Amino acid sequence: MKLVEKPPVYRETADVWEYMYELRNYTSQISQIEENSYPYWDKWKYYAKDWNIDPAKLWFVVKAYRQTKKKINFRGVEDFQMYINTPSAMQEQLHGLDLDLGGSLHAGGLIPEEEKKYYLVSSLMEEAIASSQMEGASTATRVAKEMLESNRKPKNSSEQMIVNNYEVMQWIISHKNTKMTPGIIQEMHQIITKKTLDDSSDEGRFRTRDDIYVFDAQTNEVVYTPPGYKYLKKLMEEFCRFANDEIRQDFFLHPITRAITIHFLMGYIHPFADGNGRTARALFYWYLIKKGYRLIEYMSVSRIILASKAQYARAYQYTELDEMDLTYFVMYNLKETRKALEELKKYISKKNEEKKQILSLLRNTDFNERQLMLIKDIIDGQKSIFSVQEIENKYGVSNQTARNDLNRLVEKGLFETRKNGNQIKFLPVKNFAKKLNLPEN
Repeated sequence: MKLVEKPPVYRETADVWEYMYELRNYTSQISQIEENSYPYWDKWKYYAKDWNIDPAKLWFVVKAYRQTKKKINFRGVEDFQMYINTPSAMQEQLHGLDLDLGGSLHAGGLIPEEEKKYYLVSSLMEEAIASSQMEGASTATRVAKEMLESNRKPKNSSEQMIVNNYEVMQWIISHKNTKMTPGIIQEMHQIITKKTLDDSSDEGRFRTRDDIYVFDAQTNEVVYTPPGYKYLKKLMEEFCRFANDEIRQDFFLHPITRAITIHFLMGYIHPFADGNGRTARALFYWYLIKKGYRLIEYMSVSRIILASKAQYARAYQYTELDEMDLTYFVMYNLKETRKALEELKKYISKKNEEKKQILSLLRNTDFNERQLMLIKDIIDGQKSIFSVQEIENKYGVSNQTARNDLNRLVEKGLFETRKNGNQIKFLPVKNFAKKLNLPEN
């Protein structure tokens, strides 16, 4: 997370009006760029070079355009102000996500009712894994998912981190209507960091010292120093008031924008010695689910962010270095949330197509959806050994339902059982493909 260049300090002076007149021929381009992408100083420098004009003058003109920004205040906290603008690109993204996350896609049945448990469990696992990988968990996604599905105990700190994140994602679903308090946030942090910190006493405890910094992994350069710990009590009280919608602004702050702001604030305040990022992303989910954006439960936004970690870090820095202008961070996260939604659509479309193919091959059978997916896993070579607990965890069904699913496949002559210690394993019979009248590999 290399430190980005700080922009020239803007001061509203008479000179700015002179610059605006001087650059009047570029007014249309500046306005269009602002509305479509809201670039940081480093991008405006390149536009200035292309247009052969002074970059500082261009930046001051841009900042003058941005003086319509709205202020978000924290009551009683000196020098803690944030700002936000609402360019057209942001409004367009918010409108689309409003329709999809809380409206048409969810209500219209993007996910078949009988498969919602499976997709929910799968997405919570994906989010837990990706959020942990962002913080350094080195476990491969496939191995991590097998661990969660089989309920295997974690072997190392990376796996423990993933298990913890999965537990907190489940906690969020069941506590979506809980009023947020500093104590509740500490409880969440304790779940997230259990058995993963160098000092176990830091689990669920706000930091009590100021030697906590954010470093660039390559240069070891300090890129961020959070507020002093003596301000934490007041900051976290105000944070909870903001998260509970108790701080009224002079303008409408869109719920998705507020969720992203909550995400930013947890990282910025940095109340814990470690685990702030995971807590921030968990709170983002909590707020959106609380506000009725239920489709977010089935999406892994962290998996998308993981693929653009450098942009994620820069979005934080752009806001911090440019007078706490949240617009950068909000626009980045809106874009990644939209990508996560599109990925969900593609994934469901792919699964529906696979299901049609399976049903076509097995049209004369009476297998249920879960059994068909187990058969598909075997056909694709993805899986060959199953347990009752694994099916229970993967599909979100009861132990008895999972057992019935597997025993039915045994009765049909497709599976056989083997004992492994105290656990019974289910695996396909040797002539599995022939039994189903499928072409053998």
